[in-house]
Amino acid sequence: MLRHYIKTAWRSLLRSKGFSAINIAGLAIGMASVILIGLWLRNMVSTDRFYQKEDQLYILSNRDKNGGNIWAWQATPKILGPTLKREQPAIEAVSRYNGTNFLFTSGNIKMNAEGAYVDSSFLDMFDMKPLFSTNKYVNALAGNDKIVLTQAFAKSLFGNTDPVGKPLMLNNKYNVTVSAVIKDLPSNTQFAFDYLLSWGFAKKAGNYDEWWGNNSVNTFIQLRPHSDLTVFNNKIKNTTIDHSKSTDAQTTEVFAFPLSKRFLYNKDVNGQFVTGNIVTVRLFSIIALLILIIACINFMNLSTARSERRAKEVGVRKVIGAYRRSLIGQFLSESILLSILAFMIAIAIVVIALPFFNQLVGKELTIPFGNLYTWLAAVCFVLFTGLLAGSYPALFLSSFRPVKVLKGAFRKSHSKISLRSVLVVIQFTFSIILIIATVIVSRQIKYTQQRDNGYAKNGLIYTPISGQIEKNYLVIKHELLSSGAVLAVSKNMSPITRQSSGGWGGKWPGSTPEDEHTNFARYSTDADFVKTMGVQLISGRDIDIYKYPGDSTACLLNEAAVKTMHIKNPVGLNFYFDTTLHVVGVVKDFVINGAAEKVHPMIIFGPGSWFNDIHYRLNPNRPTEDCLKQIKAIFNKYNPEYPYQYAFVDKDYAKKFAELQQTSKLSSLFAGLTIFISCLGLLGLIIFMAETRTKEIGVRKVLGASVFNITKLLSWQFLKLVGLSFLIATPIAWYAMHKWLQNFDYKVHIEWWWFVAAGALSLAIALITVSWQAIKAARTNPVQSLKTE
Repeated sequence: MLRHYIKTAWRSLLRSKGFSAINIAGLAIGMASVILIGLWLRNMVSTDRFYQKEDQLYILSNRDKNGGNIWAWQATPKILGPTLKREQPAIEAVSRYNGTNFLFTSGNIKMNAEGAYVDSSFLDMFDMKPLFSTNKYVNALAGNDKIVLTQAFAKSLFGNTDPVGKPLMLNNKYNVTVSAVIKDLPSNTQFAFDYLLSWGFAKKAGNYDEWWGNNSVNTFIQLRPHSDLTVFNNKIKNTTIDHSKSTDAQTTEVFAFPLSKRFLYNKDVNGQFVTGNIVTVRLFSIIALLILIIACINFMNLSTARSERRAKEVGVRKVIGAYRRSLIGQFLSESILLSILAFMIAIAIVVIALPFFNQLVGKELTIPFGNLYTWLAAVCFVLFTGLLAGSYPALFLSSFRPVKVLKGAFRKSHSKISLRSVLVVIQFTFSIILIIATVIVSRQIKYTQQRDNGYAKNGLIYTPISGQIEKNYLVIKHELLSSGAVLAVSKNMSPITRQSSGGWGGKWPGSTPEDEHTNFARYSTDADFVKTMGVQLISGRDIDIYKYPGDSTACLLNEAAVKTMHIKNPVGLNFYFDTTLHVVGVVKDFVINGAAEKVHPMIIFGPGSWFNDIHYRLNPNRPTEDCLKQIKAIFNKYNPEYPYQYAFVDKDYAKKFAELQQTSKLSSLFAGLTIFISCLGLLGLIIFMAETRTKEIGVRKVLGASVFNITKLLSWQFLKLVGLSFLIATPIAWYAMHKWLQNFDYKVHIEWWWFVAAGALSLAIALITVSWQAIKAARTNPVQSLKTE
């Protein structure tokens, strides 16, 4: 029986090659879209969820009050991990993780690379078994003179030779020995490093402290099997409070959060990690489902549009004894066969499109053809699509009564509401929602890009402080300014595009105990901060340690800090923040974190804080290339052992929009595909109408109706359906995008005309789709239409 169904289905497809091609194309595009989204979401969902001990791994987090609100974060003190390991028997292993950067020297090769300090248990906890090693991998980081390299980094240093046991020099100062080489990290992990060093090395390099108020590392723990997380969190809740002697950490609670949820739930609400990337996963899961439904609806409309041609076939089959279930089986076989063919084409589309899609999402996605589960998922996907797409046509076509069919009286073309019309409304409702979402996302990007960031980012460059730069800073600064390539220079805590430190515990005249929980962003400068960054000085003066030696305890405040402190004129004010500071000036708010985030209170310290970068402003009257050549020569002169590194602030700032731009491009892509597939469905319905109203059109033409009048008659019904779709889609899209915009502090206001524009675009596309088929039907010779009457 199955063989008969397949043979009959194949013959049916061959008899209607054009119809079959359209059907297969619509399904293939829809299935390809779903596969691409599925590969991407699978990569996201599986992030850091592939470890053997996944159920035992957690990241330690903090929770505290800030300005009356409760917030949570995942940076912890360096001392927290070892302390908990000693005090909590439920902990089987612990490892801290803190990023670092070193200059590597191997023979004639010199290169900078990003790595991390970790505990020796890190490799075992995260299944990072070595490709080469002289010791058992769990001991590869024992001591303070060993280093573990990733496979790619080892190759860049040593070529194809075995690097284990070979020496390396870091920062032209520290000698280490390669103890192991591990596989390169997969794309679905949040860890990013080329090498690993021990905490023993961190202590030797001076990168270690035991201050409970310094939340600067990630701490991972491995609980013993069957440990109760709730019980464990109750036990560790007051660890920082009990051990801290610092006032700014005496209310900080500690809790463990599952590592498997870290990527998806990376944003906190009221002190709980309950949202984040999971929103993107849910959003595009819905989009994928909608695209598949739209493709299936398209199949249904195209199939039922051929009812005129299949009706007599059904009638004859029933007359000679065919049961309805066998007819249903026949039509479902056809839809499943079409689904199989569409799936094969979809895979070809995915293979071709995957490199471009990878660039779009910033991943290295592949189809795991060698995985058995991939093929099982493919079979289920094909069957589900085939059954979903073919269910309505099978039930519809098999329901024809042979007497009416053979007399040509089975049609109900004048019914006011048909399921096909409902399906088209559903299609265009989804499509219009996606169009509106795309418009609002793009407007949000433009809105944030046009935001006044508070400093002059063009022509501003920063260089990390490394090697002899700190020692020779004054002479480097002098030569940079003397060269004419640079107008201003300033040492700073971090690039102006990102905040690297923050804290609370401030006390000032009139402050309350609640004010001590206000979190302040920290920044630093030695001099010429205002001139170099191009920020606006509102009152007072800039910090200048060279002109005013007392500025070692000076600070600047931004407008948000002044507002938070409720002080009208803070210049000259002394207040306590880790140490006693005196305010010398106030600057206008500037954006240092996300471009759509509100500006937080900020304290800009003088030299009493630390410096990691140098900013300098290029001379706009000279070619950038010439300036960079001179700057490079100066840095190479006074820091010859290190390659000159620099980054443009405006390019760094542009990266803040990468995630939003990715969402915009993806929503635009899939909105376009849904419109295209929906138009195929609309085409199916106009074909159906033209078939069922052939004689009516012929009679109208005989009585004098023009091509325009007939085209208007046929098109108007479909434009009403699209109009109805717009009315349904508008409130849904407004609500969804209103909720989405709540994730941003700095957000665009939704305008009514965006919805009108999206509706007009949908109507125009629908009109173009139906008009050519309507015109074709209207131009048909009426003799041809009426000769069978």
